[in-house]
Amino acid sequence: MSEAPVIIIGGGLAGATAASELRERGYGGAVTLIAGEEHLPYERPPLSKDFLQGSSELPDFTVHDAQWYAKHDIDLLLGTRVEAIDRTAKRVTLDGGGTLDYAQLVLATGSRANPSGGIEGADLPGVRVLRTIDDARALREDLNEGTRLVIVGSGWIGMEAAASARQQGAEVTVISPSRIPLGNVLGEPFGNHLTRMHQEAGVQFELATHVGRIERGADQLVVHAGSWQTGADLVLLAIGASPHLEVAAASGIETDHGVVVDASLRSSDPDVLAVGDIAQAFNTTLRRQLRVEHWDNAIRQGKLAAATLTGADEQYDWLPYFFTDQFELGMEYVGDRQDGDADVVRGDMDEGEFIMFWLREGRITAAMNVNIWDVNDTLRSLVGQRIDPERLQDTSIELGQLAAGQ
Repeated sequence: MSEAPVIIIGGGLAGATAASELRERGYGGAVTLIAGEEHLPYERPPLSKDFLQGSSELPDFTVHDAQWYAKHDIDLLLGTRVEAIDRTAKRVTLDGGGTLDYAQLVLATGSRANPSGGIEGADLPGVRVLRTIDDARALREDLNEGTRLVIVGSGWIGMEAAASARQQGAEVTVISPSRIPLGNVLGEPFGNHLTRMHQEAGVQFELATHVGRIERGADQLVVHAGSWQTGADLVLLAIGASPHLEVAAASGIETDHGVVVDASLRSSDPDVLAVGDIAQAFNTTLRRQLRVEHWDNAIRQGKLAAATLTGADEQYDWLPYFFTDQFELGMEYVGDRQDGDADVVRGDMDEGEFIMFWLREGRITAAMNVNIWDVNDTLRSLVGQRIDPERLQDTSIELGQLAAGQ
């Protein structure tokens, strides 16, 4: 095992996990974790959920406290960014002008919120994004009973923020070019179900609608979408995120929609790995390159990077997993649903407790449990199997029997 210095660029969950796992695996060399934010590495899912609702604080979802990094001899550089990577000299240049040498480099630079989407007025005061703890804290401070919040976008962040803000008493309107929220991710049946749930909780929707501009009125923001307009106290732009690829690309490492890496997370330079949001990694189960922006993937790839760095023979072979909590709905998803896959519902969606399967050419590609718990591992085992849709729908057949082929 090499004991030469490892530098990890990026202080999110993937980078922090890689550092932790290196020490767990007995790596004795120098480890430096460079974090762009001033905060200790933390998890991001609570930002649009518990934290925005006021039911958790930053220490609750901070990966480790400062003492942990000191105890494990991890040099943590907060509020520091890497300006350049010299792969020939194996050296990184920091924004303050200093340099650090490495033997192995892990890129974990994450993603940034898309700031404008071409919307005029996106830089006005009161127009926000939600990506960092500072973003979330500022938004939470301004969310009060009766606050008029317009959310542009109906993806995961937009829908989770809508639920959280509504639970805080805000008046929430979601404007989206999509016809069905999350329909492109999970299909029409679930997208419609989620929309109805939000509407019943008081969230307003303007769908299949593009926001053209935002203006500052005398005492409010005015959001213009075609011939329709509405006033707002706050506007949240939840229009997706883009991976931080600039430093990697400038160094000559192969990039596409992310940093292109193999199943062990090594890039076109074998001394440089990539993890988390930026890693466009070869998945050995799905047999294709995949870039996944979710909490579970950040943890797993952080651990895999440490395995690779310490000489273990492990690969990126797991199926994508994600979860969400919105109002009374909690769900877990596992698999690789794509457009055109057939929807199969097990249970009664109107009752709020059900399981969804997606099939392609008769084979299960993905599954999701909604308000039914402790079954996701079983669902994971069903992905890839051929099971008759009628059997999947038959609740008299236990999931375990389906998994056992009974």
